[in-house]
Amino acid sequence: MQSQDVAPRPAPAPADPVVDVERAEAALVEHYPRLVRLAYLVLPPTLGRNRRVVTAHSLAQRALPRGRASSAPVIPAQSTGREGDPGYAFLRLRVLRTALEADRPLKRLAWPKRSQLPPLLPHVWGLRLFPRSGGADELALDQRLSALSGPARAAYVLRGLEKLADDDVCEVLAAAGVDDWEGALEEADTVEAQYALLDSPEFDPCSLQARPTDLMRRRQHLKAALAAGAALLVCGALLGLPGEGWSPDGPAAPPYAQNPAAEAALDPAQLTKVPALAWQSSARTDFSVWPARGDLTDDSDLLRRALAVWARPGETVAVSATPGTPSGGPPGAPQLLYAGNVDNARVVILHDGLRIARYAEPKDGTSGAALDFSRVDGATRAEASAVVLSRADGNVRFLMAPWVKKAAERDLLKPRSGAMDLTVTDGVTSPMASPATQATGTCTSWNVLQLTDGTGTRVLTDLAELVPARLTTGRPGQVSDASGPAALRTWAPYSCWLGALRSAGVRTVNAWTFARQPLPDGTGSADWVCTRAETWRGGGERVLAQFRTPGSTNAAVVAKAQNVPACGARDPHVLAGVLWKAQTGDWYLLAAGARDTASIRATGGVRGTSQGSLLTVRAKQGAQAELKGTLTSGRSVDGLG
Repeated sequence: MQSQDVAPRPAPAPADPVVDVERAEAALVEHYPRLVRLAYLVLPPTLGRNRRVVTAHSLAQRALPRGRASSAPVIPAQSTGREGDPGYAFLRLRVLRTALEADRPLKRLAWPKRSQLPPLLPHVWGLRLFPRSGGADELALDQRLSALSGPARAAYVLRGLEKLADDDVCEVLAAAGVDDWEGALEEADTVEAQYALLDSPEFDPCSLQARPTDLMRRRQHLKAALAAGAALLVCGALLGLPGEGWSPDGPAAPPYAQNPAAEAALDPAQLTKVPALAWQSSARTDFSVWPARGDLTDDSDLLRRALAVWARPGETVAVSATPGTPSGGPPGAPQLLYAGNVDNARVVILHDGLRIARYAEPKDGTSGAALDFSRVDGATRAEASAVVLSRADGNVRFLMAPWVKKAAERDLLKPRSGAMDLTVTDGVTSPMASPATQATGTCTSWNVLQLTDGTGTRVLTDLAELVPARLTTGRPGQVSDASGPAALRTWAPYSCWLGALRSAGVRTVNAWTFARQPLPDGTGSADWVCTRAETWRGGGERVLAQFRTPGSTNAAVVAKAQNVPACGARDPHVLAGVLWKAQTGDWYLLAAGARDTASIRATGGVRGTSQGSLLTVRAKQGAQAELKGTLTSGRSVDGLG
């Protein structure tokens, strides 16, 4: 945090420096990415990421002076080479002033400033542009910055990105038209000083990802705006033609302008329907060899509605997608996995090679239709074994892969209890209780799906997504399915933690007992377990170190991290510690690493070293320590969390 002692606003200089156009233009070319990043960070988050990107570029490009020379207020001396350039200082002030103007509310009787209007240029039709996603820390910082006022956000950015002292920040804010610059600094102090994150790709509007907008709907709106009368005539003609118009597509948005490729993707006759026994002779065992099942696979009207809603969901359609899953229309004619009546709904399951899409509508109409997406690219036989077909009254039904021979449910919290067989009809299971509907904090059972095929038995859990997550145990890189007695006993104390992974795009979750440590009071040995959740998108992994003492039903989470390789196949190492109170009332720091940990050292509030993978040191209640481990290979590892 910077000091909150703020100097009074300095008096204006008697003569402001003059910046000519050529010098300002040279500074803009040299420092353009920096200026755009500054504008992007200061602009109000309510604009949305796409408009913030475009507006940031627009403000930076409009920062050039219009005349041959421009007067710029005095800018404080700063720490890097570019800050000594009055051309850069002038442009930065212009960008900051217009970015702050964009955050001010419009006045009823006053013309809006240009920065308060959507930029006409630069603009890319048909694309949404946004910076590349960063990690959890960047996302958290973006959320905290969005809660600040515009001046406070500017103060934070000037401190962190521009490396200005508080006195200099005050001068720049005052020159940009901020009256309460002292209050802006105080408000900026409420956000943790994670200034290094401001240079991350999350806040770089010059390194962009592009995604398509709803191109067809935009064309329709544009046509309606240019020729409202002609659009009414065209719509009337379409509604009067048999088989055309909006009604056959149910809750889908109005239809596109004609496009042969798009029309082919929306034609039910073009759907891929795999023969029932194709998987037996195929070299692949994934969703691409699932046959089309259900009693409505020949219902062209239902399939047409499902495809149309996928391509252009209407405003009344509830659309959901797991993180990292695009929700745009299919790139071509998709594969039909299921179409039939399930409980009180008509359900269609489609696969386009990247995603599973589930369309559901009530049996008595199309009002209340839902469309769900889940990413499944690269699925293996084990991960392509089941898809959620429906959820009703706290229960879930699954559609099984054609190679599944037996399905059952079991309570993961009770490893010694047996599994209860599920009835499977045309690949659809009878309903089983779903843990995905359990309220947070209440976990008396955790029912999982147990599947058996020709290669073994697997355990999958419903995490409120279309594809259940696979549960495994063992050292990273040597994992096995959590189906045997020992594996089930390993998972039992950690099952309720799975509730924290709902709707996170989880592909597999592994539990690995990496150490067993004798307790210093002689009451037995505690287990150290690392649980790691891998996602379909290849990012956002969650890693937890958990500690369980003898006789405890559940484990305690002692360390956690996100987007780290620890405890995974790329880095099968982990180090964690916990302050533990013995029955005698004494406190200890207990730490453990994987079996290839040669030594552990604790510093900070607790100091101690040990040879080997376990550390036990006397400590005081509330003490904080930092852990550092050394592997047998000589490499250092930090404590998790």
